[in-house]
Amino acid sequence: MKKIANSICKIVKWIMIAIVVVILVLFILRAIGKAYYGRTPQGGINESMYVEINGTKQWISIYGKDINNPVLLYLHGGPGSSTSTYDYAFTRKWADVYTVVTWDQRNCGKSYSKGQNDTELTYELLMSDGIEMTKYILEYLEKDKIALLGHSWGSYYGCNLVLEYPEYYEAYIGTGQLVDFYENETAFKEAASEWVSEDDEEGLALLKRLNVDNYTGDYYAARNSLMIKYGYDMFADGTDYNLYAVQYFNPYYSLSDFINYINADDTVYMEFLSSEEFNKFSLAERYEYQVPYFNINGDKDYQTNYLIAQDYFDKVDAPNKKMYIMENMTHGLLESKSEEFSEILHEIILLYFQ
Repeated sequence: MKKIANSICKIVKWIMIAIVVVILVLFILRAIGKAYYGRTPQGGINESMYVEINGTKQWISIYGKDINNPVLLYLHGGPGSSTSTYDYAFTRKWADVYTVVTWDQRNCGKSYSKGQNDTELTYELLMSDGIEMTKYILEYLEKDKIALLGHSWGSYYGCNLVLEYPEYYEAYIGTGQLVDFYENETAFKEAASEWVSEDDEEGLALLKRLNVDNYTGDYYAARNSLMIKYGYDMFADGTDYNLYAVQYFNPYYSLSDFINYINADDTVYMEFLSSEEFNKFSLAERYEYQVPYFNINGDKDYQTNYLIAQDYFDKVDAPNKKMYIMENMTHGLLESKSEEFSEILHEIILLYFQ
C-alpha cells in the first residue's frame, strides 16, 4: 500500500508540475503576443484611452501606420455589442490608409460599468455621445473631419450622425446597413418563412415565436436559431483569422477586462431595442446626405436585410455614392472576409479621397 501511495504522490506531483509549466508557457506566449500587437508603427500611432463623455468614461483605441492619414471612426453593432475583444484583427487591415479609431459605446465592452445600468438610453443621449466623441477625436488627432464606418446598429447610428452633423464628417460607409427596424424584422419573418418547409416542425415552431410587434428575449432567441439552422447566421462562414488566438493576444484587454465583458448586464440595451427611442433612429424617408455615401453589404444578409439596404441606397441623394455587394456573405462580412472587405475600403479611399 505504501508503494502504491508513493506512486500516486509522484504521479500527482508530475501532473502539478506539468500544469504549472503549461500555465507559465501560456502566460509567456500571451505576454509576447501582447507586446507584438502593442507596438507603435514608425510614423504612426497605437494608443488607447478613456474619454469623458456626458458623465461617463468611454473607451477608444487609435491605430494607424501614418499619423497624417485620414481618420476613420468604426461604430460597432448591437446596440451594445462591443467587438473590442477581437476587432483589432480586422480594423488594422485598414491602417495603412486610415488612422482607425474603435469605440466601445456607452455601457458596453470596456466602457461598461454597473453604475450606468440605471441610465435610460435615449436618442438624444446617444446622439450627444456620438458628436462629443467625434469632437474629441477631431481635436486629439488635429483633423477637420473624419469618416464614419458603421456595422449593423452602427450603420443606423452612423447615418443619423452624418445626417444631423454633416460638417464633421467627410464620408459615411455602412456595412450590414440597417434602414428601418420594423421593416427589417417584417422582411426577416417573410424570408424565414421561405426557408421553412411544411414538414419542418422545428422551423415552424421557431416561426411562431417571431412576433414583430413584441421584441422580447424569446423573439431574438428564435430569430437567431432560425439563422443558424438555415445557414444565415453572422458567423456562418467562420472567420478568416483564428478568433480565439486574436482574443488571447489582445493588447488592450486584461483578464479582469474579459471577466467584466462576460459578466456585463445588457438589460438596458434590451429595453432600448424595444423602445420608441430606438425607433427614432429609423432612416425611412431620409435620403438627403451632404457627404459621400457608401455601402458594403452581403447578398445573404437577412439580419439586416440587404434588399432593403439596396432599395434605400437607390433613393439616397449624396455627393458621391456606391454600393458594394460581397457575394455569398451574411452579416459577419467584417470577420468572415476581412481581406476582401479591406480591399473595398482601400478602393473607396483611393477613388474618392485622393
